[in-house]
Amino acid sequence: MTIKKLPENVIKLIAAGEVIDSLTAVVRELAENSLDAKASRIVISLYSQSWSLQVADNGEGMEENDLVMAIQPHTTSKINSTHDLSKIQTLGFRGEGLHSIAQLADLNITSRVKDSCGWEMITHQTQVIKCYPKAIAVGTIIHVSNLFANIPLRRQVNPCFKKQLKSIQILISNLALCHPQVSWQLLVDSHLILNISGDNSLQKILPQLLKTVKYSDLEEREIKVNTPNENNISILHFIIGLPDRISRPRNDWMRIGINGRVVKCQELESAIYSSFHRTLERDRYPLIFLHLQTSPRQIDWNRHPAKAEIYLDNLEFWQEIIKENIEQIFRLTDNNLSTKIENKRVEKIFKVAENKAVYNVENISSKSQENNDNVEKLGLIDLKVIAQSRNTYIIAEHSQGIWLIEQHIAHERILYEKLKNQWQIVTIETPIILNKLLPKQVENLINLSLEIDSFGEDLWAIRSIPETLLQREDSLDALMELSWGGDLDSAQVAMACRSAIRNGTKLTIKEMQNIVNEWKITKNPHTCPHGRPIYLSLEESSLYRFFRRHWVLGKSHGIN
Repeated sequence: MTIKKLPENVIKLIAAGEVIDSLTAVVRELAENSLDAKASRIVISLYSQSWSLQVADNGEGMEENDLVMAIQPHTTSKINSTHDLSKIQTLGFRGEGLHSIAQLADLNITSRVKDSCGWEMITHQTQVIKCYPKAIAVGTIIHVSNLFANIPLRRQVNPCFKKQLKSIQILISNLALCHPQVSWQLLVDSHLILNISGDNSLQKILPQLLKTVKYSDLEEREIKVNTPNENNISILHFIIGLPDRISRPRNDWMRIGINGRVVKCQELESAIYSSFHRTLERDRYPLIFLHLQTSPRQIDWNRHPAKAEIYLDNLEFWQEIIKENIEQIFRLTDNNLSTKIENKRVEKIFKVAENKAVYNVENISSKSQENNDNVEKLGLIDLKVIAQSRNTYIIAEHSQGIWLIEQHIAHERILYEKLKNQWQIVTIETPIILNKLLPKQVENLINLSLEIDSFGEDLWAIRSIPETLLQREDSLDALMELSWGGDLDSAQVAMACRSAIRNGTKLTIKEMQNIVNEWKITKNPHTCPHGRPIYLSLEESSLYRFFRRHWVLGKSHGIN
């Protein structure tokens, strides 16, 4: 066979097919171009039935000549020579993304730079059909239509739109994590389905991506490190779900970002796994995002067409840095003295006498029938209280064994979840005026969802407060203490712990049964708010094995 050079149109189509293989790939290329153009707002619109989409941004925009050049092969403003490959600061640099899209779809590009006229260009398979002035705000809008019309098989082998949409949502969430200063919107057939605004804070972005994640579940930290063999500083940014508060049933939220893009790096992932090994329950996975911003000379992006995998220099160094800092974050979370002191100050505000009726056993008893109905409705295990041991442990039996339940922490779990569910912020008619607040104090009050406005020089007006403080005479002092601590969850845990029935308290069978019934219907009956186990299960099968009766049970009782 004779070796021949392929026709130019075939070469271009093959190259385009390597880069653009799905709607997600189109969104990725256009969104990364928007980020390189320093956009702070990116709106992505998908049209489920027509193989078309639009990406609009408020970035720097393009001039008329740039529009025409942008769809030509290997044209870019980001590098000029081989020397530039070692100092890439942008997400795109190969000059093939927009050209590849133009090979596989029709484009309508409208763009304008500051202090200039806007331009609109219409193309068909990289051929410019029209280019004319157009009124537009500074930025760029790219409309892609008839995607893969010239490669029908590509449409057939692509997943259904629902799966592609999920992939695009993951892409946007990854980019949002790496670029928290950018706000994102995703629309499908003109319906808004994703709206992310980080305000430059990862701790605000994650709860928008995962609705079960709360602000207090996360620990955010930024570390500056001397780059190996470089005369500059690298920045390592962590956002970690605290292992005693949140973990994942699947390994779907351990993500690593390098210089603005989420990538796969098995060596760094293994360092994270080893750091979490002793902190998570079996079959649970960490929630963590790690973003390394380092010298471009440490990275080789030319490993994967979509830049999803990289070569990173000094891997062992970065592994050790990650391990050390994750361990330090855990240590500070558990043993940080200043945090404990601040939480103590918060807890003092919410002192509740143990004999207050609102948290007494008698109050639980009054809801006995309602609790029994809930237990039956939910199909929960039937636990029958039979005794109390040492005025501390409730002994309950069920069809398969016996449970030992510590009364204090079981009651603590009940009260804690009630406080969480019933905690409300209410508006007050006459605002409370605080003075001389530091920025950190103001931030803490805002994090508690309190409405706070500037009221003059060094004065702040609090227009909403926790309902718990509504009838308190010391609400002003309480708010000042909250401004220093700001940890609402710790205050609620303290209230539950201090109000729960003490170990050593003698209870009647009826009182214990009502505690057990209420405890069973809590959201997390396995542990108290401090993470301690609430019950010890002694299953009948385990008891048989312990007493070595599992194989002679029938004979020893004369059963044939």
